[in-house]
Amino acid sequence: MGVGCLQYTVEQDGVCISGWRGNGRSVSVPEEIEGQPVTGVGRKAFLSKKNLREIVLPVSLRSLGDWAFAYCNNLERVTVPAGCFDIGRTLFLDCDRLECISGIRPGSGAGGEAWSESCGRLLAAAVTRLDAYYLLEPGAVGSPEWLRKWDARLEAVMRADDGEGYSKQVLCGEEDYGSTDMGAYLRAARQKKAGLAMLRLKCDQGLAPDMRQYLEQYLRTHTKGCESEESWQVILAQGESHPEDVQLFLRLGCAGRENIEAMISQMREDQPQLRAAFLRYQQEQLGHGDFFAGLSL
Repeated sequence: MGVGCLQYTVEQDGVCISGWRGNGRSVSVPEEIEGQPVTGVGRKAFLSKKNLREIVLPVSLRSLGDWAFAYCNNLERVTVPAGCFDIGRTLFLDCDRLECISGIRPGSGAGGEAWSESCGRLLAAAVTRLDAYYLLEPGAVGSPEWLRKWDARLEAVMRADDGEGYSKQVLCGEEDYGSTDMGAYLRAARQKKAGLAMLRLKCDQGLAPDMRQYLEQYLRTHTKGCESEESWQVILAQGESHPEDVQLFLRLGCAGRENIEAMISQMREDQPQLRAAFLRYQQEQLGHGDFFAGLSL
């Protein structure tokens, strides 16, 4: 059966979404179909929907089946109800572009949030970058205990040896897991850590002072001119489209008189905003005066 592009089955406790046909960029699942509440999204219901960018789920939802959104490679945002308690396995497998998992609660109205935007970004990172699906507990997101668990997982990832997992990758074969080049593997591991450090420093609700200091120091010791330069490489790759990362990078003093010229020389012609931010930073005496008050890409 179907409503629009949605396929569904009517079950004893409500309607379960079993599939979706269409090429749209967004899907909003209704709260009711045929007068029955939509209470579930079934196993693999949205599997491999490459065009999807956003999915909004209703507050009536209670369960999400295994791999419900797996391989939706362009999915950027999902809205889930805070009352959803039955969560399947690896819902967002290979959804590397997922930036935010927003929350809604009954009575909040259309677009209402159950947790902050920053916690939504942390939640998305938990399932795509930290391999921590145990943090996908909508009723707890944003609580002090949830944030402590998030930071505990982050610390474990940050302090892990950069080469951890390399042997497994080599044994599994390059065609399945990427390059078997050890240097490339180590650089990718450090870039992942730098990206996570930037994310947590931007979304800093409940961040302990010692953890903040550790993350800031990690970025400073992996900038241009250091033994490894992965925090700078993250900015070079993503800074044009992520101005808040650039602001953080500059605010932490990761660019200085000894390395800023080399940074600017590496920027491409299609990065005018990134170049302008660094040139302005340089011209403003590397952070003196009111530079940060007016910084905008």
